[in-house]
Amino acid sequence: MKTIGLIGGMSWESSLEYYRLINEEVKSRLGGLHSAKCIMYSVDFQEIEHYQSMGDWESAGKALCRVARILEKADADFIVICTNTMHKVVNYIQENINIPILHIADATASRILESKINKIGLLGTRYTMEQDFYKSRIEANGIRVIVPSKEDIKRVNSVIYEELCLGKIEESSKEYYKEVIRSLVAEGAEGIILGCTEIGLLVSEDDSEVPIFDTAKIHAFEAVNWSLRK
Repeated sequence: MKTIGLIGGMSWESSLEYYRLINEEVKSRLGGLHSAKCIMYSVDFQEIEHYQSMGDWESAGKALCRVARILEKADADFIVICTNTMHKVVNYIQENINIPILHIADATASRILESKINKIGLLGTRYTMEQDFYKSRIEANGIRVIVPSKEDIKRVNSVIYEELCLGKIEESSKEYYKEVIRSLVAEGAEGIILGCTEIGLLVSEDDSEVPIFDTAKIHAFEAVNWSLRK
């Protein structure tokens, strides 16, 4: 079993899910008392969010790169960044370490392709929805990505940072997200990417008439695949 190096804390609410999902999947596949070999470094999200809001992606990248190097020195075999947004700086991190990074968008695109979906709706932070670093990675697989309206992007982002990252699950926000999902489906989305690892805490497959692609679950399960691959 290979050792998974997890960069968590962004937020710890979803990092907790990664730890649970990875260990449950290992137990399911191997049985007995098996659990995952993994090392998690949980950052202070206040620092990272400050860099995000200031548009200082260079400092954000350097901060996560320091963590990746620590995990590499601790004998992690590969890195899992437990957030979608910070994959904006994944290339910088990868250039400065000697172990691979499991990209969350690549894992998600593979699942979408398996479902033979050509047009997908994307929910996430405003950085993920508005900027190209994530969407282009999905679209490189021949999948068209659509996002909500500017007003909806603003509110979807607000729910993530002001509620979900703080462990607040509000029924009114769930109903709002379901409305946004319906609007994306009306625009032709054949599935929905939960492109923020906290969104799966709020909505699930039962809340959508089209398939839901929960990136936290997909990323965690693919991490197990990498860990157990011979």
